[in-house]
Amino acid sequence: MAKKLSEFRIGEAGVIKIVSGEGRTRRRLLDMGVTPGAEVIMRKKAPLGDPIEINIRGYELTLRKSEADLIVLEVK
Repeated sequence: MAKKLSEFRIGEAGVIKIVSGEGRTRRRLLDMGVTPGAEVIMRKKAPLGDPIEINIRGYELTLRKSEADLIVLEVK
């Protein structure tokens, strides 16, 4: 089942399938290692859902909710 990273719950894991968006935002995500095939675990979410903290490629990364909406994962 595929869903957006912004829809994940704490502790949920998945594998990135699609990184959408365009221009600088997409390039920034790709440069940070948010690429198809990478495994992601949702670590923390702020009370209002923005920002979120994920674990990807062995490090913690904090993303805005708008950025997380651009990432589609296959849930494990």
